[in-house]
Amino acid sequence: MNTRIIKKPWRHVLSILLAVVSQQLMAATHDAHQQTSGELLSVTAAVEFAVRDNPSLAQMQTRYEALSEVPSQVGALPDPTVNLNAINFPTDTFARDQEPMTQFQIGFSQEFPFPGKLRLKKEAAEFDARGAAHSVEELRLQLVSTVKNTWWQLFYLERALTTLAQNQALIRQFISVAKTKYETGTGLQQDVLLAQLELAKSMDQGIHLRAMRHHKAIYLNILMDKPINSTVVLPEQVSKAMPDLVSEDVLHRRSEITRPLLSKMVTEIDAAQSRLDLAKRDFYPDFTVGMSYGGRSGENALPRGGERADFVSLKLAVKIPLYAARKQSKAVSQKNSELQSNRYALHDQKGMVMVEISAAIADYLHSREQFTLFESGIVPLARQTVESMLAGYQVNEVDFLNLIRSQMTLFNNELQYWKTLTEVKQALARLQAAVGEESVYE
Repeated sequence: MNTRIIKKPWRHVLSILLAVVSQQLMAATHDAHQQTSGELLSVTAAVEFAVRDNPSLAQMQTRYEALSEVPSQVGALPDPTVNLNAINFPTDTFARDQEPMTQFQIGFSQEFPFPGKLRLKKEAAEFDARGAAHSVEELRLQLVSTVKNTWWQLFYLERALTTLAQNQALIRQFISVAKTKYETGTGLQQDVLLAQLELAKSMDQGIHLRAMRHHKAIYLNILMDKPINSTVVLPEQVSKAMPDLVSEDVLHRRSEITRPLLSKMVTEIDAAQSRLDLAKRDFYPDFTVGMSYGGRSGENALPRGGERADFVSLKLAVKIPLYAARKQSKAVSQKNSELQSNRYALHDQKGMVMVEISAAIADYLHSREQFTLFESGIVPLARQTVESMLAGYQVNEVDFLNLIRSQMTLFNNELQYWKTLTEVKQALARLQAAVGEESVYE
């Protein structure tokens, strides 16, 4: 049987595949037209939108504002007490002037905690508010890092789709060449079918990439507090600058000052220390000072006679820590344990931050080296190989399978090129979040 004759069933298959390809091209063109009609969203703009509008950050900010109102409350004296009393009224007549001790009384009392207690309560609340402010800044850093990572993932997917479209165009060129050779009797049927198969596989990959891009666009819109189906259009050109970093040791030391999470944990230690000092002060009594004025009616009995004098009373009350062994001592032990726990937590978190920094630096340097290799060596060589293979195939010096393999190698290398660029930018975003500041360059 002559393999150069395409039977009718294969003609139908090829017709269907070409129709599908045409539909995909039209859909891609329509999507591209829709994207170019929107406003470009740079990574900087995405970060600004998220920091301004993200509800999680707003929630944390309002929590800080609430805690900042606490210190003045706990640092104030307890509210004074005013009392009105009717004292010693006879039950037989309830007459005000019948008995000499009957009186209407008005009194005032004020509780005074032992000196230093209010100051320590206010101090602990101030540390709590300061810690909440650090929490806001930490959440902002993590939000910025997440937005940047998502933006670069989306950028990679768009470049992957563009690369895929270019790959499909080249495969169509292969199909055209293979069909021409076949029709002239110098090619094989399986070359055309193999090219059609690779095109169909490429179209299937495009379906998956577009779905992933859609999901990432939704997530980015959520981070920016925009409608989930808002069009996200990224610029095609981005900065490929990859500057040298500050040394690892310097970034480790700097993070102890600039990382909000560590600063927050330091304020938690300070707050725990203030509460421990307050617990120790609870061994000392609180005082209540009061005064009352009692008005009487009627006259004194003879021989003294005359109107009955009003009364003035003074009051001093002292709380006695009678159960100190069961209350105050246990409280001191509790607060001391909480203080030690916070110290251990800070020490542990410092180690974790150091690991984050070191890992991000390693990822950055590794991806940067890979990107340079792909940009200056692998991708250009892969393109030259495809061009050479195509020229060789057209004159029957290269078989079609090797041509297809060289094209798929180019396609994978171009994808890896964009992936390494994305990984460099993502590693940099993680490093900036781990250190706690944007400036990590030399």
